[in-house]
Amino acid sequence: MTTMLEQDLDASGVAELMRRAADGDHRAWERLVDKFARLIWSITVEFKLVESDAADVAQTTWLRLLEHIDRIEHPERVGSWLAATARNECLRTLAMRKRVVLSHDDAEFTSIVAYEPEIDERLLADESAQVVREALAHLPRRWQRLLEMLMADPPVSYTKISDELGLPVGSIGPTRGRCLAQLRVLLQPS
Repeated sequence: MTTMLEQDLDASGVAELMRRAADGDHRAWERLVDKFARLIWSITVEFKLVESDAADVAQTTWLRLLEHIDRIEHPERVGSWLAATARNECLRTLAMRKRVVLSHDDAEFTSIVAYEPEIDERLLADESAQVVREALAHLPRRWQRLLEMLMADPPVSYTKISDELGLPVGSIGPTRGRCLAQLRVLLQPS
């Protein structure tokens, strides 16, 4: 026999889960995730995001809910709130990826001009790269490996990163954020 929580929830059931999750009930939070995870993933599919971006959007959407769970005016409509948040995160992700090339309408790209940096630019770039490598060496080895895999060309899939490093796919984006934040601290002038 299934309980009400195992059946499809009505609005009052969702509102009750929200209240319990806001009070720290881990099972209520898990039930919310079970109920709405597919909704969030379906939105990332609509936006045709790559797997890694879709995972970041899903993780960020759940993080936003966690941050605002006690301030949502209509907890019974959390599905709509999650959908709107996921759409906004998808748009933000696409905007970050957008590349614009300005040209005249009738212009043709017939040749590519190779840009070679001046010697002093190359020296500065090499010096900067060395400073970053030294800062990376101060991060835990697991974080170093994560950043290496994320910066690989072509990028390593989140699934492969998850398998190799033993990280859940949904925690790769937030872990990357913590790695980069720590790297920024290490790169601050003393």
